[in-house]
Amino acid sequence: MERTLSIIKPDGVERGLIGEVIKRFEDNGLKVIAMKMVKMSKEEAEGFYHVHRGKAFFESLTTFMSSGPTVVMVLEGDNAIQRARDLMGATNPQEAAEGTLRRQFGSNIESNTVHGSDGPDTATFEIDYFSNDLEISR
Repeated sequence: MERTLSIIKPDGVERGLIGEVIKRFEDNGLKVIAMKMVKMSKEEAEGFYHVHRGKAFFESLTTFMSSGPTVVMVLEGDNAIQRARDLMGATNPQEAAEGTLRRQFGSNIESNTVHGSDGPDTATFEIDYFSNDLEISR
């Protein structure tokens, strides 16, 4: 079983999409094994997105991600990383496939409703960033 991290971004929380996003993951065989609502500080968002430091979008992304509450969850399942990414769709909602979360709910490349780990190493870092062993259901 593989694990991945997904975040319902501030735009998704504000628009009341928490249940819909979770349902989509669960309906597609991904099990939520940890979940919490967090309000990241700017510094916490910068730490989480450290790999993008120096890129043109870093400042606006970290400001956005610290602008309101998010729902952070650890998902588990066969090929969980790719399956979650397929359900989310392309980062830019206008380029995402029909029926994906970002296509249906995202409004732009930043306010695209969900974040998901892009690989095993990223998933490990991201899960550890937000969770400890006591918070993850076994």
